[in-house]
Amino acid sequence: MKHAYLATIHPEPIDGGYSVWFEGLTGCGAQGDNLADALDAAADALAGWLYTMQKHGNEIPDPLPTDQIPLESGEFVSYVVADIEAYRRFVESYSVRKNLTIPSWLAEKAEAANVNYSQLLQDALQQRLGIQP
Repeated sequence: MKHAYLATIHPEPIDGGYSVWFEGLTGCGAQGDNLADALDAAADALAGWLYTMQKHGNEIPDPLPTDQIPLESGEFVSYVVADIEAYRRFVESYSVRKNLTIPSWLAEKAEAANVNYSQLLQDALQQRLGIQP
């Protein structure tokens, strides 16, 4: 599911680049050397923030309307879109290492048959848990 939130964009006059944050989403912000990079990083930050809220069972707050976003001189707002499902697929698809122990005679037979242990374990776990590949 995609969500659109207004982001406050602050040009950094001394160092250059831009800082971006989302009013009402505590701790959700990003920065970039140029506007495109800052908005791209903001979309990642927003997706991560919303994903974390969902994962922990928290309600996702509604976006604030434009008139509730305070701006200082030089700042402006822009919509940033976050795709939580795409973020979830990316985050949850990384591999984790698991060690296992099997009898040596079984290991020899499996190696002789060129068994891919990782694929075999994934297939077996999916079958046991009733997950369709």
